[in-house]
Amino acid sequence: MNRNDDWSWPTLCLLLAAGSLLARWLGNPLEWEWWPDFAGDAMTWWAAALVHRSTAHWLANLLALAAVAVLGLALQVPRAQAWALFAAWPLSTLGLLLFPQIERYAGLSGALHAAVAVLVVHCAFTRGHQAWAGLLGAGLAAKLLAEGAWSRPLVFEPEWGFAVATGAHLTGALAGLLCALAAYGLSRMWRMRATRAVVE
Repeated sequence: MNRNDDWSWPTLCLLLAAGSLLARWLGNPLEWEWWPDFAGDAMTWWAAALVHRSTAHWLANLLALAAVAVLGLALQVPRAQAWALFAAWPLSTLGLLLFPQIERYAGLSGALHAAVAVLVVHCAFTRGHQAWAGLLGAGLAAKLLAEGAWSRPLVFEPEWGFAVATGAHLTGALAGLLCALAAYGLSRMWRMRATRAVVE
């Protein structure tokens, strides 16, 4: 399949949107949220991203997810990087163990920050997309620096009516970055091995 025809990235984004819609239909079940006392429950590593605390919270994240899906499709994100986002999805939640201040977590923000980090890596290694890498990378870095999640992983936001887990933004970005770099490295190794096999 030509990379231009690869719909893995928007399909994964659609999966996240569908999951969040299901969670909303079920009343955003508390048992889907991530709690550090039950961090061993692997289901919550995935399900926590699908639960939202309010309609505004849900709609804002869905709009951001739609933007990420369209941008990824326009930038021709390959299947390997879609798998990187899939791997970063639960890791961004599990990384919250680094922040004992966060006693519960729900929302797509960790996965969304992971997605942007994956897009940065993809663009950095794709000819003609380096400007996008700089733009997205600078925006992501500025946001993370402004939030300072390493010292303030949980910040109450009056406009939302609940505390925002900025720590999830940081763990999401780091998980996305590491998974994307790993996916790029593995893809390159596979291509080199395939080329060597053809030459031999």
